[in-house]
Amino acid sequence: MSPADALRIAVRAIMANRLRSMLTTLGLVIGVTSVIVLIAVGQGAQKGVTAQIRGLGTDLVFVRPGTSQDRTTGTRNQAVSLTKSDADALAKAGIPGVTGVAPQITFGGQLIAGSNNTRATVIGTTPDYAAVRSGAVADGDFITAADLDRKALTMVLGSQLAQTLFPDGDPVGQTVRVAVGDRLGFNFRVVGVMEERGGGGTGEQDAQAFVPVTTMQSRLSFGRNPTGEVNVQQINVQTKPGANQETIKAGITDVLAERHQVATPDFLVQSQNDLLGAASQVSTTLSILLGSVAGISLVVGGIGVMNIMLVSVTERTREIGIRRAVGAQSRDIVLQFVTEALALSVGGGLIGLALGVGIAIGVDGRQIAGQTMTTLIQPWSIAVAFGVAAGVGLASGSYPAFRATAIDPIVALRNE
Repeated sequence: MSPADALRIAVRAIMANRLRSMLTTLGLVIGVTSVIVLIAVGQGAQKGVTAQIRGLGTDLVFVRPGTSQDRTTGTRNQAVSLTKSDADALAKAGIPGVTGVAPQITFGGQLIAGSNNTRATVIGTTPDYAAVRSGAVADGDFITAADLDRKALTMVLGSQLAQTLFPDGDPVGQTVRVAVGDRLGFNFRVVGVMEERGGGGTGEQDAQAFVPVTTMQSRLSFGRNPTGEVNVQQINVQTKPGANQETIKAGITDVLAERHQVATPDFLVQSQNDLLGAASQVSTTLSILLGSVAGISLVVGGIGVMNIMLVSVTERTREIGIRRAVGAQSRDIVLQFVTEALALSVGGGLIGLALGVGIAIGVDGRQIAGQTMTTLIQPWSIAVAFGVAAGVGLASGSYPAFRATAIDPIVALRNE
């Protein structure tokens, strides 16, 4: 029997039992669809997180407060916050490869401009922040050294925030009132609007506002230190492209450890590459988990195919006997039933492939449960899903096929 004859017989057998064949392939359709969609969701999540981290800027190292260990007692305590003077010391330390340093304090507040108001993230920082975080001013100016010295009530708006608060006019020169908690803060004068950037690691950068860090300490009572220092939540360090960030991290650690006089660092130093690596590892694990869950449905679908093929062998015992009686060899019987199982599996795989790609494309960019979904269809996931479906069909059809060859032709001809 030629493969073409086997395929023709398989199609005829499938069409003779349309409903049963459709239900048999349903498990494989669901399995292939699930594999493609869930892997696309996992890869999309990885792409989104990576884009957010890269959206923070380029060639960055971040310093954040950690915990401290007392040299005398050895006990671990909450670390003393990083201060603006720590950032100044890093900027003056001359660490090879460092091109800029900018501290920041972040808090949420209600921003009010006339009849328009919105909740936004306000960042207290220094004039170097825009260059360190690869931002650019579209209109007006960024925070200046003079603003920092006189603790000025000046503010720079993200592009989206500017559009929300001043939809019909130029924000520069206008007044924005900041409300924090249950009390009203101060009126800030808008001096600039940032260029549109998109998402960042801590939220939408275009929905952020920027004020002098010294103003935040003195006027809004944020980060006050009994010693008069300005506490900060993070120090952003920009490095030269291609610089060895591990060496730079070691230099930062040496400078701050000397300043803080602690046995172990009371701060954490992480590079942008560290964050990307951690995010990639988590996303890869998520993709593997999602793909494994979807793969289970493929196995279940394969069991369904095997079950139906076993039933088919039992139902067609007389047909098998007739074929053997007229000269069909064992390999012809095996080819017949394996081809039928493959036809079911490959057909279900193709339908599942079309559905999976269609769903993944349809979901991309849509709001689901308050979250904007991002999907990324990987060619390898399509190949794996379709290959597994075909492999499952081959494996599921082999046992029933070889079982069919074991039937005695005389006994088969007697079967009613």
